[in-house]
Parts: sequence; structure tokens; C-alpha cells
Amino acid sequence: MKIRLKFLHTLYHWTLLWASHPHASWALFFIAFIESSFFLIPPDILLIPMTLARPNRWFWYASLTTVGSVLGGLFGYLIGVGLWESVGKHIVQFYHLESVMEAVGNQYAAHAFLTVFTAAFTPIPYKIITIAAGFFRISLLTLIVASLIGRSMRFFLVAILIGFFGDTMKRFIERYFDILSLAFVIVLIGGFVAITWIL
Repeated sequence: MKIRLKFLHTLYHWTLLWASHPHASWALFFIAFIESSFFLIPPDILLIPMTLARPNRWFWYASLTTVGSVLGGLFGYLIGVGLWESVGKHIVQFYHLESVMEAVGNQYAAHAFLTVFTAAFTPIPYKIITIAAGFFRISLLTLIVASLIGRSMRFFLVAILIGFFGDTMKRFIERYFDILSLAFVIVLIGGFVAITWIL
């Protein structure tokens, strides 16, 4: 455990230093994009330290993360519509959420907008929702609007808190880094557990 926490500390400080790199913003965009369709790690893990390093750029980082995530959601939709057999079902199987797909379809039939919005704003795995949106062919407009609202609320909330309370947040994170790292892992796993119970 100590080795893993030491690695996370190193990664955190490396990200703070890397935030000033010319390509840092595009790395954030890329992570936001792929997380919405197949990648495990949410973009918050880059958004938070990058905003801590440069609080005055909170709006840019939040906007970039939101746009990347919504576009990634559209790619997830494409996977569900046209690449289900070759790609989509393997992603769902990788996360062991095959049994959830039917429940997601039922939710889409009843509350498509709310289903997408909830996954976009909470730790529920958004990638499964976007792929399922394509598989069940919900309205593309519904996916875009619900995703845009949910993702922007989530990422702007994080960025605003850090942007306006940067020094305080940085001291808090560094003081309780081990606890926060553990909480992050629990929330990440909890999102996958929650989707099996909620839907």
C-alpha cells in the first residue's frame, strides 16, 4: 500500500509540473474523450492537478474537458450504433456489465434524458451509457444536450472550486492525499457498483 501511495504522490506532483507543458491541455482533452467511450480513469485525475497548478486557467480546462468528454460520448454512441459486435460488446464485457445493458435500455425507454444526465454528472460509468445510447438508438439530440449539461456541471464545479480556492484546496489535498486517494478509488469502484443497483 505504501508503494502504491508513493507512486500516486509522485504522479500527482509530476502532473502539477507537467501542467505548464504546451501539450498538457490536449492530453486533458484526449483523456476526457477516451474516458467517455472506453477508458477507465476519469479526466478529473488530470483536471484537478492541472487547475491547481494554474488556477487562472480553470475556465479553459473545464471547457476543454467538457467538450472532449461530450465528443467522446458521441464516439461511444457510434460504437453502439455501428461497432457493437466488433468493439462495443467487448468493452461492456471488459467491465462485466453485460447484465446492465437491458436495464439501461429500459431506462432509456422511460427516461432517456435523465439517464444520460445522471451518468454524465455522477461517478456512474458514462462510457456504458453512451455505448448503450447508440445500441438502443436514443435521440442523438437527447444524448448531446443531457451530456453537455451533466458534464459541464461536473467539470465546472470542480474547476471553479479549485480556481477560486486554489491555495486552500492544494494544502487540503496535500495534507490528506492518502485519504483522498483511497476515497477516489472507492468512488471509482462505487460508480460501477451503483449502476448495477440503480438500473
